[in-house]
Amino acid sequence: MRKVLSGHPAAGRTVHALSLEVPVAALTLREVLDLDPVRASEPELLAGQAALDRPVRWVHSSEVYEGANYLDGGELLLTNGFGLTGADEETRRRYVRELAARGAAGLAVEVGRSLPRMPEEVTDEARLLGLPLLALHRVVPFVRITEAANRAIVARGLSGRSVVRPWGDDHTAALLADLADRAALNQPEVEARSALAGFHPGPGARLIGVSVHGTREVGAVDRAVRVLGGAGVMRAAFPGDVLALLALPAGRPGDPIRTVQEAFRAAAEPGLTVAVGHAVDAAGGWLRWSDTLRTARTTLELALTVPAAEPSVPDGPLVTSARALALERELTRGGVDTNRDRLARLVEHTLGPLLAWEAAHPSDLVRTLEVHLRNGCSPTRTASRLHIGRQSLYQRLERIESLLGLEIDDPDLLGELLAAACAHRVVRGMGVAAVRGLRTVA
Repeated sequence: MRKVLSGHPAAGRTVHALSLEVPVAALTLREVLDLDPVRASEPELLAGQAALDRPVRWVHSSEVYEGANYLDGGELLLTNGFGLTGADEETRRRYVRELAARGAAGLAVEVGRSLPRMPEEVTDEARLLGLPLLALHRVVPFVRITEAANRAIVARGLSGRSVVRPWGDDHTAALLADLADRAALNQPEVEARSALAGFHPGPGARLIGVSVHGTREVGAVDRAVRVLGGAGVMRAAFPGDVLALLALPAGRPGDPIRTVQEAFRAAAEPGLTVAVGHAVDAAGGWLRWSDTLRTARTTLELALTVPAAEPSVPDGPLVTSARALALERELTRGGVDTNRDRLARLVEHTLGPLLAWEAAHPSDLVRTLEVHLRNGCSPTRTASRLHIGRQSLYQRLERIESLLGLEIDDPDLLGELLAAACAHRVVRGMGVAAVRGLRTVA
């Protein structure tokens, strides 16, 4: 008679409010074997009885010779056994050793179709190594097993990791935290967890990360999503920000970054700071999802620590983007302390006379220079951004050129002048940034 496998009651877990590390009991192999689709396959345990309580991080199905190459540790591997049929004894033993060396939680082999019975050398090697080995005697589509098992893993404790639970037991928050921190994930896991959170980006969708400071509520994100119309979203409140991943459907006209920025300008309350990451292809993989969230958060830190280049809209939110602060991010790449002296030298070398003038006379020449350069040296746009008349702007520009001894619209000087003016703002904000621990995108 085959050995009947039964699971133990799921271990409990403790959920705390706010941002606390929550130890969560991972789903064990014994509990995976007690799931209905697994039980329907009539599993027989041939080896590894002592390891049934080891945690299972994920369940994969794969041909036997391909599977080991994709394991990170803690996975249960399902195979139909076809790859074992023509292999010699040493090849079969070596494969079992490779699975054990990669930290697999177990191997489950379908027997009766491609493989009439489990090869003795496979069973023997698994017993020697203590690797759980299962013979599945009844055909059950692997997709049913993997879907049931992986959803159970996600629901239990998100693969057994200690995760940040910002405001309670929230799968969406935990996934966003893992993506923003670039935790050890894989694509099937991210897809299953995002589906569990109700996030289903369609074909061709563009994903955009957003980080909002100044509130512990997700209302601003929800209102922006309503303004966008048809956009999907995952969002959660964290102690330092509200983090969101938006999905704009394929075929939507216009610039996706500008579209999202305008939606938040219309929906966010005055006093909030909103940072928008890059637009990435939803089909580009979970690392791209992570990139846009991480970029949104580092952009938010820059927005909070570096004075803005242009005056903000009165009585409205500050909404910026990663591309708007691209130069600031490049100047601080590698960290604040690493760049402090270099940026100070750049500012002094390029803008020294302006700084000396501003120290002795109330003026706004450096800022005027930067806004002028950022607006393509257009007097009309510059005067509008600074809220001054064109005549006052011309007087400032003449003073700047006189002090620096150059023409500020000289194409050869534009890059250096803009970098130095931006570096001046960064240096001014470095004191606050050092306290906050400013990070930059690598």
